[in-house]
This record gives sequence, structure tokens and C-alpha cells, in this order.
Amino acid sequence: MSALELRRPPRNFRWVINFLYFIVIIALLGGGYFLVPRFEWHKPEIKLTPDTDAIGLAPVEIDVTDQGTGLKSVTATLTSGGAEHGLASEQYDQPVMQKKITIALSSKLTGIKEGLAVLRVSARDRSLWNFFRGNETVIQKNVAIDITPPTVELIADDRYVNFGGVGMIVYKPSPDTVTTGVKIGNYFFPGAKGQIKDHPDHYFAFFAHPYNVAEDAKAMLVATDKAGNAREMRLVYELKNVKYKKSTISISDDFIQSKVAPLLNDVGARQGSPKEIFLRVNKGLRKENEDKIAAITRKSTPSVLWKGAFSQLSNSKVEANFADARTYTYNNEAIDNSYHLGYDLSVTKQYAAEAANSGTVAFVGDLGIYGNTVIIDHGTGLYTLYAHLSSIDVKVGDQIKQQQAIGKTGETGLAAGDHLHYGVYLHGVAILPKEWWDQKWINDNIQPKLEGQSGDAIAQAQESKSARKPAHKRRR
Repeated sequence: MSALELRRPPRNFRWVINFLYFIVIIALLGGGYFLVPRFEWHKPEIKLTPDTDAIGLAPVEIDVTDQGTGLKSVTATLTSGGAEHGLASEQYDQPVMQKKITIALSSKLTGIKEGLAVLRVSARDRSLWNFFRGNETVIQKNVAIDITPPTVELIADDRYVNFGGVGMIVYKPSPDTVTTGVKIGNYFFPGAKGQIKDHPDHYFAFFAHPYNVAEDAKAMLVATDKAGNAREMRLVYELKNVKYKKSTISISDDFIQSKVAPLLNDVGARQGSPKEIFLRVNKGLRKENEDKIAAITRKSTPSVLWKGAFSQLSNSKVEANFADARTYTYNNEAIDNSYHLGYDLSVTKQYAAEAANSGTVAFVGDLGIYGNTVIIDHGTGLYTLYAHLSSIDVKVGDQIKQQQAIGKTGETGLAAGDHLHYGVYLHGVAILPKEWWDQKWINDNIQPKLEGQSGDAIAQAQESKSARKPAHKRRR
């Protein structure tokens, strides 16, 4: 037997060696399959809300996401005056793909003085990358600690506000204010400056006590700085009770087939019982249309584009009132309800529809239950809407004069007869139209404030007018 043959392993052992090689290769491939993803190098992402260079008493939200192995820890600190203050520190035993942490700074800033500080937020994932330490993202920024809210001086306000109607205030917030306006219920009416005569630093705000807000709801003037500190001042006024009507409307099969069903663009949506078809329009399509109106009329042109009292459609009479609570019945069963958010004005068929005041056309087109519609922007958040038109003679962007013809009345949309549906909106909220037709109301409540008069001066002028009026016996 040669020396070569002595060194060569016996043939019956070769299969063992080959099998071992195969096991090693499988182990390496399997280990790679399971371990390679653990070595991912995608770092976590951190988002701060609000992302500002000032920190105050308002909460700060830290939103951390990871697209790989999941989060292992999140830490937030604030360093001020040489001392580090912990804001948040969380460790996760199991992978977390997203974590939102809200920090109430009002409880964290105790003992910290206003001034410069460093905010540091770090997030680490469970990756084996970076020598098994994982990927880490760090956000570090210089911030100013500011826990003093803005100041607000009320210059002029309203003693009375109609339920569903509008009030106006003039006020002066401190220069550090970045957001200001009036909030009531779930609504916010922004303030604006630059419109008060001889007082460029004064703000004014139109606000509504909306028809769908409780009578005892409190309107608050709010001023907020960039650190999120807010000053609130309650507005005191007497709410005049405007009683809205309640009505019941019977729906027939013929009305559903001729007027309701054609409003559904999807042929499949027209399938079903008459009741189902009506609800798809009166509930679903109505909400879609009203959401679009709110989006259009929520935008605000800062300047006043209107002048004087708004005009009622000439020779018209009011057929249906604002905020009527309507109940719809089908086969003597109450099936739905809604509010009528405007006035129905009628004259004769295809009567010239007139702009109530000067402004800019903001919308033209078909608007579901409202049919052919025009919306005019009058500035300062004030809009008027003209619906059910048979024809439209203006386009978006046109500058409109008061009582200019914009189209003709009709019965498009969910209209049972030829008329003009006229609505007034303030920052996306439907408001009582009739007070804007009243020149005296504008002279008493709006114009003096725009001219820069104080609340005391306005009240004295109104008392003087009342004193000059002859006394009338009250009817019993």
C-alpha cells in the first residue's frame, strides 16, 4: 500500500464528510436567513409636534417609528442651566414599530427658569448592527423655554349676540402671539389684523354662536404664542333667543325617483328600496356637500370686500328659514332629519339671481343636493351661497358687484320647485343671514369697530340715540 493510499480516507467515510459539509452549509444559510435581517441598518425616525424652537406649557408629542427590527428604547431630556432633566425614558421588552409619547411639560418644567436650553430625543432599535448596539437616531436642538402666555386687551365687544348669528370683537394681543381667535364648542374663528382704522396693531374677529352649539356654551378669546402657551378670556354677551322652526316633510316615491335618485352618480347606489336611496342622498350626499362647502368657506381673504348691508334677492319672499329642524317621513315613518342651512327665496321661475354684496367668486359648479351653485367670498371669512340655479353666468375669480346677476333661479339639486337657496357662512359655519340684511345692525355692531371706536364709545353713542327716541307705550 502506497503512502498516498494511507493518507486518503476510506471511501465509506466520504459520504460522512460530504454530509457534514452539507450540514454546515445549511446551517450557514439558515443562520444568514435569520440573522441578516437582524443586522438591518435603517435608523428609527423621530417627529416632534409642534416642531418649534420654543418650549412652553403646551404638550409636546414625540412620534417614533421604525421600519426594521422594532424599537428598543426612547429617551428625551432637557438640559438647562447645566442640569439635565428627564422628560421621558421608555424601554421595550418586545419590538415596537411605532410609539407616540405625549409630554406634559407643565409637570416637567417645575423649577426650570425661562431661557435657553437643549432638547435631546434619542431612539434606538433592536438591530444587531453597529456591533450589536443597534441603530440610533438622535435629535438635538437649541430651544427657548417660555412659560409666559401672551396678554390680551379687549377693546370692543358685543352686548348681544343672536343665537346662530354673529358677534364682533376688537382686541390687542401682545406681539408674541402667533395664533388668535375665538373658540366656542368645536368651532374656531380666527382673528386678523390690519383692518381697524388708525390701529394697525389691533385685531378683530367675527365669531358665531352657531345654531348647533348649546345656548350656555361659552365663547373664549384665545391668544397662543409659538411655545404653545395660551391666554384665554371669556367673552360676556347676552344670547338673544332666535326660535327655529320645526317642520315635517313627507317624501313620496315619485319624488325619490324623479329628484333624489338622479343625484347619485353611481348607478349601483340607485339600487335598493326608496327609503335606502333617500337616505344615501339626504344623509350621505348631504354630508359630502356640506363638508365641501365648509372647506371652501373656511378659507379667509384678510381684507373686507363687502360694503354696507347685504341685499335680499329683489322682490323675493322667504319661503323657508335658517336652521329649520326638518323631519322627513316616508309611509308615515320618520326616517331622517336635517337642518336647513339658509333661506329659500322665491319670486318667479328663472328669476335673475343677484349677488348680495361685492366680492370674488370662490366656487361655481354642481354641488349635489344644492344643484348648480355659486359661492362668493366677501373677505374676512364671510361668504354667501346661491344654490338650485338653472344657469350660471360667472366663473371662479370674477370680481362681483352688489346686486350683479350671477345666474338664474331654478330647481336643480334637491329642490321641489323653482327658488333660490341663499346661505351665509363664516369661516365654514352656516350663520343667520337676516342680520346681514339689516343696515342698522351693521351700523351699530360692525362699522364703529372697523372705524376704530372703543367699546365704551360705541355704548355711549347707542345710549345717546336711545335717549333721543320718543317713549312709546308698551302694548299689553
